[in-house]
Formats: sequence, structure tokens, C-alpha cells
Amino acid sequence: MKFSRLFVALMLSMALLFSFGCTSEPEAEPESTAPVAAQPADKQDLSAVLEDAGITIETSPIYFAFDRYDLNDEGKALLKVKAEILKQYKAISVKIEGHCDSRGTEEYNLALGERRAKAAYDYMIMLGVDPAQLSFVSYGKLYPAMEGNSEEAWSKNRRDEFRPTINY
Repeated sequence: MKFSRLFVALMLSMALLFSFGCTSEPEAEPESTAPVAAQPADKQDLSAVLEDAGITIETSPIYFAFDRYDLNDEGKALLKVKAEILKQYKAISVKIEGHCDSRGTEEYNLALGERRAKAAYDYMIMLGVDPAQLSFVSYGKLYPAMEGNSEEAWSKNRRDEFRPTINY
């Protein structure tokens, strides 16, 4: 059992090394630096590598009601799926990112985003995930998933997102 986990971790590490490679030319700067739906470039690459190895990481966000950080049934169900994968593959870690809609002050939204991320973090630990595999951060209203001042946009921005990484 230990050998197979070590083998999977080694294979994932090798796949990551080969998938990122080096370039001799600097990358062009993006035309827009707007934070809308911003995400690290490695999120999709890592998900593809993990899927190639037969590991599917559930990266779907969980959503929150206005001015709330308690987990709803749908969010708990998604967290259970994420927790089972993390318990099975100890070489994978996840950063939980708390986000808010555009209403409220920056300070208030940073605190609310942290409470949202911490709620998911605590729930996953309660489900048996090793705390060393988890971290959390709040981005408040800095990175909206959807621009706009409507309930549709606000509801998409009140969320936790999940960024998987591989531990070396």
C-alpha cells in the first residue's frame, strides 16, 4: 500500500516536472490584469496531470448565502468528495480560498472570506483529512468570479475555491 502511494506520488511529480518545462523566451504579459476569474495557471495543468494518473480532484467551488459562512448541504456533499480523495492521496494538498461579493468594506469581506475558508477547512478536518494537507486564505472581494451588481453575480462570488498541489 505504501509502495503504491509512493509510486503515484513519484509519477505525479515526474509528470509535473515534464508538463511545466522551461522556455527560453519570456511570456507575454496579458493584455488585462483585471482579477476577474483569476486563477493560477497551474490549476488546470495539475488537474490534467492528476486525471492522467487516474486521480480526479473535485475542484468545484462551494457557495454561501449573503453574509453567511455556514456550510449548506450541497457544500458539505462536495467537501465529502474532496475529503475522500485527500485521505486516499496524502501527496495532494489543497489551498482553500474564501471569496465574497462586492458589497461591504474590504476589511469586512477579508474577514468573512476567511471565516468561509475556515469553515470548509474545519469540516474537512472533521471528515478525517490531515490538517497538513490543507491551508486557507481569504481574498475577500478581490477576485470576483463574475462582474456585476446583480444577485446572479453576487451569488457566484460568495464562494470557496480549491487549489490542489502536490507535496514533494
